[in-house]
Amino acid sequence: MTASNVKANYGDESPIAAFATTPGNSALTLIRCSGKESIDLASSVFSKSTPPLAAAPGNTVVHGWIVSGEKIDDVLVSVFRAPKSYTGENSLDICCHGGMTAGKAVMAALKNAGFRGALPGEFTFRAFMNGKLDLTKAESVMEIVSAKTETSRRHAVSRLSGSLFEEIDGIKKQLTDVLAAAEIYLDYSEDEISADAEEAEGRLPKKEIALSVLERLKKLSDSWRIERVYQEGITLVIAGCPNSGKSRLFNALLKEDRSIVTEIPGTTRDWIEAWVSVEGIPIRLIDTAGLRETADSVEKIGVERSRKLLEESDIVLYLIDGEKGLTEEDKNFTAKNGVCIFVWNKSDIASPPQSLQINGQTPICVSAKTSEGLPALYAAITSQAGIKDLQQTEPSTAALGTARQKTLVDAAVASLQEALSLSDNNEPLDIIAPLIKDAVNSLGEITGEVSAADLLEKMFSNFCVGK
Repeated sequence: MTASNVKANYGDESPIAAFATTPGNSALTLIRCSGKESIDLASSVFSKSTPPLAAAPGNTVVHGWIVSGEKIDDVLVSVFRAPKSYTGENSLDICCHGGMTAGKAVMAALKNAGFRGALPGEFTFRAFMNGKLDLTKAESVMEIVSAKTETSRRHAVSRLSGSLFEEIDGIKKQLTDVLAAAEIYLDYSEDEISADAEEAEGRLPKKEIALSVLERLKKLSDSWRIERVYQEGITLVIAGCPNSGKSRLFNALLKEDRSIVTEIPGTTRDWIEAWVSVEGIPIRLIDTAGLRETADSVEKIGVERSRKLLEESDIVLYLIDGEKGLTEEDKNFTAKNGVCIFVWNKSDIASPPQSLQINGQTPICVSAKTSEGLPALYAAITSQAGIKDLQQTEPSTAALGTARQKTLVDAAVASLQEALSLSDNNEPLDIIAPLIKDAVNSLGEITGEVSAADLLEKMFSNFCVGK
């Protein structure tokens, strides 16, 4: 039975192979291989070369053919020998010609030689298991792949560079010192502890350190609110009456002509969406059909879909047609969910009445046609996203990158808060110390020092294949 026929699991050491790039219309396709026997197996389907692939030193490139009964493709093979590789194992990166067929034929030859297809995230899983990455860095790899804006990428790179690991590790070391001091009191009688030490009964040793750690943990927990917006983005729906300029504003924000723009009301019959970056924030931007009562059955479906999208939105840009002025429909509009920003469009034609307020809000004046007022609109969107001052945030600042990390930090905060509360109430250390230990374990789980096998498998299965 070849390795390709063996049931795959994250814990085995089978030689694995996967596309690191998607086969398609490109100049090159990259296939990644890893495993103790990977270089020898690849050599069995590789043409003779000087030096032979099996003898090639690490960090070298070998040129030759993949051969399986016949020549398959002319390739370059980058050789990495353990432990100096991404996974910590012997590894290969095979650079094939692009297109739909060359890479697939090479992959078939590798599987016939004994490789099996890699599971999602299995290369990064092996890097973690072999001590090349901690879990915060492993998760940041997928963050980089999924980054929707330059800001998202920079923050992920900061975590890959170790900013979060260093912060968690530093906090954990301080908390371990507190735990060690508490356990000393539990292991020895008061008479055996120096007279200048704190009272053992009911007082947490090194309490000031514990309080400082608590503040650092709370700051980390708060960082997820910001990072979540940068990673997942927000849904922004452009709404308004027909012909208020929604599609033109959609195109202006996107900086390309995607929506059809005409002077005929009701041109947009269905919604259209695109991702756009606003001050580094990923925005799922949606252009909708004009909101009005209509007898047209097709337009009616579009209006109903628009109303449903409004309920799912984080922010609604409600456009007022400056040429027509404020209507009763405009005055009565309120967003059922999320936040509404009123926008007075066509300011190049008509300005709003002085001191105009709608639902207690001064509308932002823009011209989707000339792009006048867009900077003010960007600022309003950023403000409503709740991260107005993030342009000044340094990417090297430690911040959480996943919901898993947030959950564990909050668990550590809860344990530490309870321990401090018990200490304030003069409760005995034998019920306080286990809470400190729980907090330490939660932090260890963030970096992977304390992790169950099923948890790791679930986490890495969310990665893309080839990572």
